[in-house]
Amino acid sequence: MKTTILKANCLSTDTYFHKFTTEIAATPLPLHFTFPFCYEPHLLAKKASAHVQEYILTQDEWTHNFGLDATVQGQAIGKMFGVLVVQDRNGNIGFLAAFSGKLAGKNDHRYFVPPVFDMLTDNSFFLLEEENLNQINNQITKLEQSGVGIALEKKLDDTKMTLDQALANFKKRLKNQKKERKVLREESRLNLSDAAYQLLEEDLIKQSLRDKYELQIFQKQYHDDLSLAKQPLLDFQNKVAALKDDRKKRSSQLQNQLFAQYNFRNALSETKNVIAIFKDFNDIQPPAGSGECAAPKLLQYAYLHDYVPIALAEFWWGQSPSAEVRRHQHFYPACRNKCEPILGFMLQGLSIDKNPMLESPDEATEIPIIFEDDHVLIINKPEEFLSVPGIHVQDSVYTRMIKKYPNAGPLIVHRLDMSTSGILVLAKTKESHKAIQNQFLNHRIIKHYIALLDGIIVEDEGEISLPIRVDLDDRPRQLVCYEHGKSAVTKWQKISVDNGKTKVKYFPITGRTHQLRIHSAHPNGMNCPIVGDDLYGQKANRLHLHAAYIEFNHPMTNERIHFQVEPNF
Repeated sequence: MKTTILKANCLSTDTYFHKFTTEIAATPLPLHFTFPFCYEPHLLAKKASAHVQEYILTQDEWTHNFGLDATVQGQAIGKMFGVLVVQDRNGNIGFLAAFSGKLAGKNDHRYFVPPVFDMLTDNSFFLLEEENLNQINNQITKLEQSGVGIALEKKLDDTKMTLDQALANFKKRLKNQKKERKVLREESRLNLSDAAYQLLEEDLIKQSLRDKYELQIFQKQYHDDLSLAKQPLLDFQNKVAALKDDRKKRSSQLQNQLFAQYNFRNALSETKNVIAIFKDFNDIQPPAGSGECAAPKLLQYAYLHDYVPIALAEFWWGQSPSAEVRRHQHFYPACRNKCEPILGFMLQGLSIDKNPMLESPDEATEIPIIFEDDHVLIINKPEEFLSVPGIHVQDSVYTRMIKKYPNAGPLIVHRLDMSTSGILVLAKTKESHKAIQNQFLNHRIIKHYIALLDGIIVEDEGEISLPIRVDLDDRPRQLVCYEHGKSAVTKWQKISVDNGKTKVKYFPITGRTHQLRIHSAHPNGMNCPIVGDDLYGQKANRLHLHAAYIEFNHPMTNERIHFQVEPNF
């Protein structure tokens, strides 16, 4: 990446190439292109984002309800926007802008680069097939809401009830006849001669065989009548199922036809289809919407028009979705599920910033030991340090401690997120590990965290209950989900407010991944992200979250012990 200091002097006739209206001559270019999955936006990218935000506020070409203006009609939908600072063939520095998905119901707008493939052009195969799919959806909805299915189910239930009652009555009659035969046998033994009794017994056996035969005939008729009664409902259900199956097949074919149009380039001028990209990356079918995010759009346009990518940034504009945590005007990394395979290919040939997630901690980083005896070890874990080895980074509390205590183990009883600092309890023996783990499982351990929130909290205390699950499209991010999420409960108390930030004490009742982070940032939680939270808030020097206190029974003496370490923020 060039480091020349240039002033924007856009001579291009490309309407998508935007020049900076402010002086940028004093702004050095980055040494490497942005690593899109974890970054602090370069100053030029921030300036470009400010230009785009000003355009959104002042333009009158389209109307979209971002949820920021109560007078705008329609469903409120926030949107991710992206900027790509580029250099043209004449050395001019400018930027390109894009949005993810659709904006105001369209893929193509004058200010933003076009999509890799515009599926919304008039009479496109997508719109034509979408109309067919809509017709199928309407048929399914009409059938499901018609009441026919419910009426047929009721009619079947009534018929089955009648048939069941008739069968029960028939069996009852046969049972009574059997009892009568038994009584007749017992009485006849005393009153009849052996020969006469033998003749009677033969006749009673014939009656019994006749009853069994009649029962078989009756049961066959029962099943025939029940099958006949079921048929109208089965025909209705099969009709709906056939429509849904047709819809599924058509949707899959349409998706594959769409993916065939998405051919991406990289800095080496190589081209690869999105299907091949995902197959090479993780051997799966691309998720719906792959290639529609802002970053791939920007890089594709840059490569096709001979622009050199310099810096990338993406920001959220508008109201946060109900499940995800997105804050207005905050910068966010590219999503993993859809963008990681595509951008991994598109960035080949560029000099990229290092992935900070792959960098091992400084070997000089110390792990302070608060307390130890023959059974337990209490440490103060530094921030940005793994509790256990990761896929790419091995250095961790576990590897450090097992090196220091080679005969100890299993050691790890619980974990802290890599970015979280604070008290971590380790067990030196199997017995200690089991005893402390049982206390965690039975909620006999008391602990609290201290966090610095990026905003002012008015209330003094409260409780948050928001169920959480992983965001399948953007791991490791979590989201709030009332349907599939696991219960997550946090109690909190306010400590102080200073310089527009609130220090709070958290008492997690449950221990879900990123629980405190998402409970802090979500609009239905504290609505204030933790300072330095690069997933749910804004990146800073560190995540201001610290495990400050823990209390439990010593695994051997059963004495109640506690430890406290104040945060360094």
